[in-house]
Amino acid sequence: MKYITIKDIAKKLNTSVSTVSRAFNDKSDINVKTKELVLKTAKEMGYRQNRMAKNLVQKRSFNIGIVVPEFVNSFFPEVIMGAQEILFEKGYQVLITQSNECYTTELKNVQSLENSMVDGLLISLSSETDNIDYYQDLVKSGFPIIFFNRTYKEINASKVLFNDYKWAMFATEHLIRQGYKNIYHFQGIKTLTLSRERRRGFMDAHRKHKLIVEPHQVITSGFFMEDGENIAKKLIENNTIPDAIFAANDQLAIGAMNIFKKNGYKVPKDVAFIGFSESKMGSIVEPPLSSVKQPTFEIGKKAAQLLLDHIESGKNYIPQTIVLDGQLNIRASSQKI
Repeated sequence: MKYITIKDIAKKLNTSVSTVSRAFNDKSDINVKTKELVLKTAKEMGYRQNRMAKNLVQKRSFNIGIVVPEFVNSFFPEVIMGAQEILFEKGYQVLITQSNECYTTELKNVQSLENSMVDGLLISLSSETDNIDYYQDLVKSGFPIIFFNRTYKEINASKVLFNDYKWAMFATEHLIRQGYKNIYHFQGIKTLTLSRERRRGFMDAHRKHKLIVEPHQVITSGFFMEDGENIAKKLIENNTIPDAIFAANDQLAIGAMNIFKKNGYKVPKDVAFIGFSESKMGSIVEPPLSSVKQPTFEIGKKAAQLLLDHIESGKNYIPQTIVLDGQLNIRASSQKI
């Protein structure tokens, strides 16, 4: 198969290579009719633009890497869809990887994307990530990287976050106002900023209502459903049954709720539940799960726009943090009967 080049088109039209090039690049210093003729001839000859060569000239790959912890919940796919909407409009392609909540896999994904010459990265850290040296070095080198949802405050890069503190406080206050006093919090991985902020909201809601939180009421966990199941089993074995549980995400809440129900506990009569992140699964479990809804598409859009700004600004880019709001959706799992 013969590949058609701009030289072939120029020869066919008996014109210069530079004229053909100007037509393809939509330059203003070319006659409209000439441009139309070049494009028409190129199509007839089966010409396809060499994207790689164009990218080398522009010193960009027009590829963006995205690294997320998992695809179990709808949260990350929806964030990616929001990011793609912005990036596709600007001619960028997206390379998506997931770490499966593993730091080693996450780092391999990042390095692989770097080797693929992506122009920048959007990343949400895994629950295992406790070493941020590599990311610190990336940021210092000027490589465009934006963190969203899960990050560390110590990283001096742009971030798109949710107001976890505020909405964790609202979620906890809802339980308190329903009359629950012995409330437990499953906080997820405590090293992550979002986990610390949700725990802080939980604690401050109790302080506001002059309620004491004992150390055993805050339980460190992972973010998966089985983590919630394991905690619930231990609570039942030890006969330490809370009035209500505020979980760091829906998966934790659903896992724990399933175990309590299997052991004969009524929800919310015996134990009430409220989650975080508004998963689709939360709305179909029985009873439907109360949860905090986050603006997933907006998170993706904001992160993508920040990354494009970083790419365009280069070394002059100044990191910024965007904090978004959400809403509390109350359902049967936390409403007292």
